[in-house]
Parts: sequence; structure tokens; C-alpha cells
Amino acid sequence: MPDTIELAPGLSPAHLDVIPVIDVGPLLAGDMTPAASIGEACREIGFFYIKNHGISQTLIDRVYAEAKRFFDLPLAEKEKSAIEQSACHRGWFRIGGENLDPAKQTQTGDLKEGFKIGRDLPLDHERVKAKLPLHGPNMWPDLPGWRDVMQDYYDRMVALGKLLLSAFAVSLGLKKNYFEPWLGIPMTTLGPLHYPPQSGRITEAQLGAGAHTDYGCLTLLHQDSSGGLQVKGLDQRWIDAPPIPGTFVVNIGDMMERWTNGVFRSTPHRVINVSGHERYSLPFFFDPDFYAPVECLPTCLKPGETPKYPPTTAGQHLLDMINAAFKYHQDKT
Repeated sequence: MPDTIELAPGLSPAHLDVIPVIDVGPLLAGDMTPAASIGEACREIGFFYIKNHGISQTLIDRVYAEAKRFFDLPLAEKEKSAIEQSACHRGWFRIGGENLDPAKQTQTGDLKEGFKIGRDLPLDHERVKAKLPLHGPNMWPDLPGWRDVMQDYYDRMVALGKLLLSAFAVSLGLKKNYFEPWLGIPMTTLGPLHYPPQSGRITEAQLGAGAHTDYGCLTLLHQDSSGGLQVKGLDQRWIDAPPIPGTFVVNIGDMMERWTNGVFRSTPHRVINVSGHERYSLPFFFDPDFYAPVECLPTCLKPGETPKYPPTTAGQHLLDMINAAFKYHQDKT
């Protein structure tokens, strides 16, 4: 840690080897054996690493290079793709544009900027013409080759997310294709992030990403070598989730916790960039169809129990969460 950084009490993570690394290579071959380990991790800490996932490091490196190419642009160029101009929550958001812990970050948002890339639907698509929230065209920047790289990665991550959902289903005692009816037009989002280095005294008043749980179903995160991701363990201590070469970090979001009636755990996490240099990461958020009914799954309710959460839909759940974190979106609704 650079000498110019002082962390407030409670911000230094413990270094405990408690987040499992799961080989998902068999899933790619149709073998659901890893589902048991995945289910155990989802029930316990809500986080796990996956290896042998089938996404090439060459492609990942290209995505990082393209993300950096965009974030290095002058402000005026980035503003041409500003999320405020999008009707469907796509494009660039500035540093402070997202606030994942408004209770603690009362004066400013997260110390990061990002770019939202979703399912790229044309204006004549029936859902776009119906003005369904979160559906529409992307805000592609005017950078040759940028779109092609991001779209290639996006498509491959959609396939990986669907594979993990089949493992979730098996681990919950459901048929592996249980979620497929709601995966025809999934609300999947690639969101490259750039974290400037922090220095001086760091408190919860502004972190790279304030403490939060993710909104949706599941998140697949690739992080660069900078580190900084922290996860709240079962004993309520914050633990380090360091980058491991060749892996993604996967975590459960609030929607999946709700869908499983709390069987799967949506775990708080945060980011503090104390590396002394720029940090980049590639979160990919996998969520089902807008109309997917999010109500207690049949295998997640014991006899005599009642569901912990009222039923909702995937789309309404995401809209509620986005409104809580993005002020510009609050102003539009």
C-alpha cells in the first residue's frame, strides 16, 4: 500500500482463504458435477471463483485495452456517450455518477466511472417500440473496433451466465433447464469500470465502490491485478477477494436471493483502490427476461413456511435498484 494512504478503522480486510475456487470445465462438456460445489458456495458466502470457464485471456485482454481506450478519452468525447442521453440506461457514467452506499456516501458517489453495455436492440424491436424500460440500443462510442470487441465478449459471457444458471437450478433440486423460459431476451449488462487511485485518509464517505449487494441474479467479475475487492464474511469481517489469474469472481445478487427465498446469499462487498495506480474491472450482470416472475422457487420453501419476499418481476426489481443508485434515473422517473 502506498505510504500516502491511511485507511480508517474497519477498512483493512482480513486475508482469509474462504472463497472457493470451482472448476467449471465439466459444465462446458455437459457434466453437471460442479453444481453441488456451486450450490454450497451460494448458500454459504455467496461468492466463488470459477476456472476453466472457456473465455480466452486474449479476448479478456482486448476488452481491457478497449475499456482503457475509452476511459482515456477527453471528457468532452466521453460525454457524447453519456448515460443521461440514453432511454434505456446505457452508456458512460462519470465519477460519482453511481452511489452504491448513499447512507455513508452522503456528499458524493463512488470513486469510479463506468460504461453500461446491454442487449443491443434496434428501435423497431417490439419491446423498444413499446418503450419497455431497460430495452433499446446501446450508446456505442465512435472508436473503430470498440463495438466488435465488446459485443464478442458480451455474447460469450451471456452463454457462460446461462450455463451457471443451469448449475444453480440443479443445485436447487430443479431441472437444469428450469430457468430457460426466462432467458430468451435476458437483461444482461457488461459494465467496464475505471477506478482512479485513492490517496490520503480513506473513509466510508467515499470508496471506489461503496459497500453494497448487487441488484440482480448473478455477477461475473474479471478484475485486473490491482486488487481492492472486499467481501463481508459470515463473521461480519471484511475479507480480501484478490485477483486469481485465469478466474472470474462470481457472486449472487439480491434478485437471486429473493428468488430462492434466502437460500442463496447476496453478500455485501466493496472496492477500495489502494494500489497506487488505475484499477480496471469487467463486471458482467446476468439477469433474466424483464417479465420473469421472481417469486419463491418451489424447492426453496419448507412445509409450513411462508415466502420471505412478496412476488415481483425481474424488470421491476432492477428498476427499483437502479433508481436507488443512480440519481439521474431518479430524476427521470
